[in-house]
Amino acid sequence: MKLDIARARANRPYTKAEYAGRLAWAIVRPLFRLSPKPCHGWRRMLLRAFGARIGRDARIDPSARITIPWNLAMGAQASIGECAWIYNLGPVTIGERATVSHLAHLCAGTHDYENAALPLLRMGIVIGDDAWICTEAFVGPGMSVGNGAVVAARAVTVRPVPAWTVVAGNPARAIKTRVLREADT
Repeated sequence: MKLDIARARANRPYTKAEYAGRLAWAIVRPLFRLSPKPCHGWRRMLLRAFGARIGRDARIDPSARITIPWNLAMGAQASIGECAWIYNLGPVTIGERATVSHLAHLCAGTHDYENAALPLLRMGIVIGDDAWICTEAFVGPGMSVGNGAVVAARAVTVRPVPAWTVVAGNPARAIKTRVLREADT
């Protein structure tokens, strides 16, 4: 048995409308990336123009990479940090007040490696309310991160993360329960 590379390269996993939308986003993306850091409203407006569902006061850094805007939903006050990569071939939902830190990678696409033609699989990701995806963490296709959970720096999720659980390592394992205390005044 061998991989069918010719067939894999001939696969067209998107509709013509999706290809056109991706081309249009590629043309407009410099307006997103070159916008001044404080211009969160401008970036929200651009993403919404391409079908993203973005909550009020959400903040997206201009260096963040959003692959397919119409596959992104962000709750109110959620944030995506510097150089974070939202590889949202499938739908990515980021809950209210959730944070995706700088250099984190949410990867909602993979290939069926058991099929000789390696067809694209677009698998969604759900990040719950108040969750935190820390620096350089990786959240893989089809994963969910529960409300209030923390995926520690450089952790690699290969299983769903329960609510209010802190996971770390590669593969990510539960290390403690997250307990919030009142904010200091």
